[in-house]
Amino acid sequence: MTSPFRPTLALAVLMAAGPVLAAGPVLAQAPKVREHAVASGKQVRLVMVPNMKKDCSLGPQPELKVTSPPKNGALIQRAGKVKTPATYRCPNAEANVQALFYESKAGFTGNDEVTVEIKGTDGNVSTQTIKLTVGPAGTKEGPKDSKDGAKKDTTDL
Repeated sequence: MTSPFRPTLALAVLMAAGPVLAAGPVLAQAPKVREHAVASGKQVRLVMVPNMKKDCSLGPQPELKVTSPPKNGALIQRAGKVKTPATYRCPNAEANVQALFYESKAGFTGNDEVTVEIKGTDGNVSTQTIKLTVGPAGTKEGPKDSKDGAKKDTTDL
């Protein structure tokens, strides 16, 4: 004989799990956190997004939306064209890009942070939080952080 409490228990478990199940996709899209080092007053490229689709065809221009601006610096957004590097998934292709640069306030040293939403050519939106370590002017803080291949100390794309 079936206990009358089992359907109630199953319903209670599902109701309790509902918020966790609904939060699943949100947790899967947690922001990517990256770190950059830069000398005070120098510009550093934080993000560069091409308009290339996964099949290497050109798509719509990507969109950058700053959701949390820096407290101790300014952002510069530029658009331009670049030739993709030979190591890129679409090597030696010309692409339109959107790029975001950071420059600290003159004389500022310490930590800063920027959060940006990137809407790619596929329509998907990703969030990146970029933690910045700003060192004294004249230091070589920027070039140490070249793991991501970004150019440092310039607004050139």
